[in-house]
Amino acid sequence: MTNALVCWKCGAALTDQPLPLSRLAVCTKCRAYLHVCRLCVSYDPHLTRRCREQDAEEVTDKERANFCAYFKAKPGAYRPGGEARTQAARAKLGDLFGTGDKTGQEPES
Repeated sequence: MTNALVCWKCGAALTDQPLPLSRLAVCTKCRAYLHVCRLCVSYDPHLTRRCREQDAEEVTDKERANFCAYFKAKPGAYRPGGEARTQAARAKLGDLFGTGDKTGQEPES
């Protein structure tokens, strides 16, 4: 794991950003908000609330700027390929529950 602070969405270096990150700071490459749960040391996708900080108010959109007082930027938060895996998982769920793309399939009889 790297100690460099990078954008959670695109992996671009955030060396040009003043610290601590302001609430409305954005990545200069992809324009994603940076003061977000996905870039926080307390973010844990394996937990129900996705946050290890018990006293923090729940934030529903983990990719939008928020006012969390417990926010602390996590070096190395970028995980390449995450979006592709998410889309593939959603497609599988859609197929499973009948909401997926049915183009090219034979009509049901």
